[in-house]
Amino acid sequence: MKITIDTAACSGHARCAAAAPELFRLDDDGYALPNDGEVPEELETAARDGERACPERAITLH
Repeated sequence: MKITIDTAACSGHARCAAAAPELFRLDDDGYALPNDGEVPEELETAARDGERACPERAITLH
């Protein structure tokens, strides 16, 4: 599984990082940073939690 973040759609609510801090990093202004690499199998539920937490739906899981 991979995480894609539409940085233009992100509004900086940081809900993804609150839901799954081990997967979602934020810049200094609170906007989600792109995630490079595969999500470990044991963190797939956390990735889904972060995706659902985003009010702008800026996060896509593949």
